[in-house]
Amino acid sequence: MNDMRTQLSFAPLSGIETDLLAVLAADTQTAKGPNAKPEPVLLTTDEAVKAAAATVLASGEYKAGANETVLVHAPAGLKAKRLLIVGLGKQAKATINSVRNAAGTAVRFTKPRGIRELVFALPVAGELDAARSARAAVEGAFVGDFDPDTYRSDRKDLSVQSFTLAVPAGAGKAAVEAAFAEGVIVGESQNFTRSLVNEPGNKLTPTILGQRAAEMAAEVGLKAEVYSTEKLHELKMGAFWSVAQGSEEPPALIVLRYEPEGVTDGPVLGLVGKGITFDSGGISLKPGDNMEKMKYDMAGGAAMIGAMRSIALLKPKVRVICIVCATENMPDGKAQKPGDVQIAMPIAPDRHGKSIEIINTDAEGRLVLADGLTYAKQLGATHLIDAATLTGACVVALGMINAGAFSNDDATYAKFDAALATSGEKFWRLPLGEEYGEMIKSDIGDIKNTGGRWGGASTAAEFLKVFAEETPWIHLDIAGMAWMEENKPYIAKGPSGVGVRSILEWVRSY
Repeated sequence: MNDMRTQLSFAPLSGIETDLLAVLAADTQTAKGPNAKPEPVLLTTDEAVKAAAATVLASGEYKAGANETVLVHAPAGLKAKRLLIVGLGKQAKATINSVRNAAGTAVRFTKPRGIRELVFALPVAGELDAARSARAAVEGAFVGDFDPDTYRSDRKDLSVQSFTLAVPAGAGKAAVEAAFAEGVIVGESQNFTRSLVNEPGNKLTPTILGQRAAEMAAEVGLKAEVYSTEKLHELKMGAFWSVAQGSEEPPALIVLRYEPEGVTDGPVLGLVGKGITFDSGGISLKPGDNMEKMKYDMAGGAAMIGAMRSIALLKPKVRVICIVCATENMPDGKAQKPGDVQIAMPIAPDRHGKSIEIINTDAEGRLVLADGLTYAKQLGATHLIDAATLTGACVVALGMINAGAFSNDDATYAKFDAALATSGEKFWRLPLGEEYGEMIKSDIGDIKNTGGRWGGASTAAEFLKVFAEETPWIHLDIAGMAWMEENKPYIAKGPSGVGVRSILEWVRSY
């Protein structure tokens, strides 16, 4: 993790000495029509800063579009050496997430220019609450500071060493300070998830993922247990083991527990993550093109581990259990084959586990999650949420704009949907239903592990619902959002850490 120093300043902007002062602007233009021109306005009350930016704002070449930047050197009347203006887009549409992205944009602007410190001015705008903006800005700064080039021999450390949030006069100091401290925890936790997802499969085996989770747990005060092959057999986790059996690497069953003092009743939230540290597809081998990206197939598990880190540090009053099922999916002589029948973990000692016909060994994520969901319930979870890079079908449906979400309980999902206003992440609820359930019925066993090409995200979710049973449950299919295919102004190409913020806020809603 990087060592970016973060601090708050309540001093007037014009008097702050810094290499770079970043200030936000928004387009206030409301007129419509072909001749309507953008009307960029600086979101600050500091007259000296406004004066320093006046010429460039009046020029018409800067439109304050979302994450659009313009740099003013040696701004007159300011102690700062440079003034960076970052756009939020149309002011009427600006959200807390716009501020988060703008802060990331400011950090990513400074990095290649060798600027090691910056001051980011919180916007003065009635619709953007100061405390919520403060938390989002510092989250965005951490997200912006992460780069994936960890194994370059000539790697230059371009990280921003000092990030100061300048708070406007009149903002509630205590509320801003609390929100700022939260933002640091959440931003660091999201980057912790990204650092796990970024690791190649040879450097992050299931065993090493278990070690990294346990080290993190020890640092923040979570209980951690990491099991392997023997435990899978003891628990009769036939679905999880069916994926693991084809790899030389032993699997890891990672169990993290957060038990706040004085909380002995109420819900127990079960977080279940898919931790496939490399997915070759198994015997149903994937095409070679882009297979290197399949190191990211543990992004759901990593999101749960990052969420647990932030939960441990933010201390909500609710018990949480996290289970990550980690293994490789490989095409060895011992690997499972299409047509095999596997028996999932029994839900109770007096019941048989569900029989699963394997149609495609590349539909392996749902197999490990099936046993993970069952185990979470066995450990006492009353509500479940899982995250997985589960289906290409979800990416076909939603593109790389929204992640998919499914739920068997509207009230539980409503809490998650409400959490998105804070997390700023985009999830779109997709349907479940008996018709999808019919598509995964097996002739030889109870269910099959794929329902064919059509409606693939929904049939995969329907498969998981079989194991959630009546327990309120949410499934997050993050396949399209866990890896950024290109650089954006506020985030580097590579792992995104999607899910950490939304899962955290859902947990806190209890």
